[in-house]
Amino acid sequence: MAAQLLHTRLPGEGAASASAVTTRTGISDMLALENDFFNSPPRKTVRFGGTVSEVLLKYKKGETNDFELLKNQLSDPNIKRLPWLNRSQTVVEEYLAFLGHLVSAQTVFLRPCLSMIASHFVPPRVIIKEGDIDVSDSDDEDDNLPANFDTCHRALQIIARYVPSTPWFLMPILVEKFPFVRKSERTLECYVHNLLRISVYFPTLRHEILELIIEKLLKLDVNASRQDIEDAEEIAAQTGGATDSTEGLFNMDEDEETQPQTKADHPEQLDQMVHPVAERLDILLSLLLSYIKDVCYVDGKIDNNKTKDLYRDLVTIFDKLLLPTHASCHVQFFMFYLCSFKLGFAEAFLEHLWKKLQDPNNPAIIRQAAGNYIGSFLARAKFIPLITVKSCLDLLVNWLHVYLNNQDSGTKAFCDVALHGPFYSACQAVFYTFVFRHKQLLSGNLKEGLRYLQSLNFERIVMSQLNPLKICLPSVVNFLLGIALRGTHKYQLVFCYTIIERNNRQMLPIIRSTAGGDSVQTCTNPLDTFFPFDPCVLKRSKKFIDPIYQIWEDISAEELQELKKPIRNEDEDDDFLKGEVPQNDAVIGITPSSLDAHFRSPSSSVGSPPVLYMPGQSPVTSRICD
Repeated sequence: MAAQLLHTRLPGEGAASASAVTTRTGISDMLALENDFFNSPPRKTVRFGGTVSEVLLKYKKGETNDFELLKNQLSDPNIKRLPWLNRSQTVVEEYLAFLGHLVSAQTVFLRPCLSMIASHFVPPRVIIKEGDIDVSDSDDEDDNLPANFDTCHRALQIIARYVPSTPWFLMPILVEKFPFVRKSERTLECYVHNLLRISVYFPTLRHEILELIIEKLLKLDVNASRQDIEDAEEIAAQTGGATDSTEGLFNMDEDEETQPQTKADHPEQLDQMVHPVAERLDILLSLLLSYIKDVCYVDGKIDNNKTKDLYRDLVTIFDKLLLPTHASCHVQFFMFYLCSFKLGFAEAFLEHLWKKLQDPNNPAIIRQAAGNYIGSFLARAKFIPLITVKSCLDLLVNWLHVYLNNQDSGTKAFCDVALHGPFYSACQAVFYTFVFRHKQLLSGNLKEGLRYLQSLNFERIVMSQLNPLKICLPSVVNFLLGIALRGTHKYQLVFCYTIIERNNRQMLPIIRSTAGGDSVQTCTNPLDTFFPFDPCVLKRSKKFIDPIYQIWEDISAEELQELKKPIRNEDEDDDFLKGEVPQNDAVIGITPSSLDAHFRSPSSSVGSPPVLYMPGQSPVTSRICD
């Protein structure tokens, strides 16, 4: 009608006038239509499809399902706040079906649904307030927690049935939702437990989940050194098991006969660690070790294929996280434990480390770390047979000799950690392994053992211009010397003595100026060495490791007395093998005062050779007797 009016000419009007009127009227109508468009309310929709008017129309006809969903949307737009756990089984089943239909119809809600489910992987918090102040904030000890976790995992699997790409969207959410490492032990335990369960039915996520868990474990590990853990346990033992430093400060008005409760009063606390970070680490590491066993063993027998797949995942994570990390104490025991299942995995791990050590394209720090792991693994793994130890020693020693051959004619043939770090690390791996395994290497057929030891040609390595005894840890060097002196005729290692004495004279002290005055220190670990498989001091995790772990055996009183006796120094061992009496009167004596300090492991070492060394005091004194 409006269009007709615009194009109707009144009598007596000219063509130009009609055209102008038509233009002005058209612009006015266009502006009016534009205003109507911007001022009109948007078409209201609901999350589950359709519009509000359509839902209301259905409700008038008696269809109430969409209307109930609409009420939930209007009352609480955040789907995560809808309480559905701890409800009747009928409600839970309906909600699970609803989640499946929701993500299949509106995939935009996939992430919110996954985030909501992941938020239920930790115990709910119980917050008690007085006014605006939180009086109490603790984990809810809900007896239905395991059942709730089961329901959450069912929900994930239902969603994955409708949306196959669910694992790809889930992993970033799991990383984001991981609790802070300072959260309660219960919170961390529940979350890690649920992550490991997800890795079972979403195998494509297993590598990423294990990497996430081990990364968090490593953060805990580097914040709880072995010495700190031992000190905390020792203090707790001296104070009767009290773990709270504030306990007893405000009990002056209490009955004097009241005695503090100890762990003996609560048997369930016997495995509890005093150090709070160590307690979290112990719980999570024992959980990981249990998972490894459950994956690899089926009906009590090892499944080679599953173990191989898990080994590949873990060794890749080991290379990425553990190998570049210096002085981690406990996390690396997951590889130790996995390799104990079958000799083939232990040999594969040693071969993997050996390739890292000898590859010149790897950074020096990685090659040195690989040497540390090889030495500690060979020394501590009770499940590695002697023939494998010999094979590894042959590889290492042959590589050392080839390295020396390349350095003899070069300009860098001098003692320098920066230039020859991998060489010194390999030397220490050999010495450390020999200290732990020398009785096995030389037991049985003595002639065969001596022949094998002579084939290693330790003398050339020790007396080379690179001087490895000056760089290696004094504790390892001292024990190597002690073994040599106990069996001078047998072991052919007495040449170590001369080198050690010369190195002690050449040690230069470092003078540091402090507020308390000048202090004199000597660098006793220029290689910055650590032994990754030193004893595990975590109480729960120890139960997995102790049966397969070789502890350090302190020298007995009889051996110590025998060691203090003068030992004849011969150039040949033929006299010993033939039972002849040597004619040389030269003897080597031991200084008893220094000997006791070097050959007795301190209590803090917990089954490891002592690391204390006093460079100003020579462990050996030579004298010539008539």
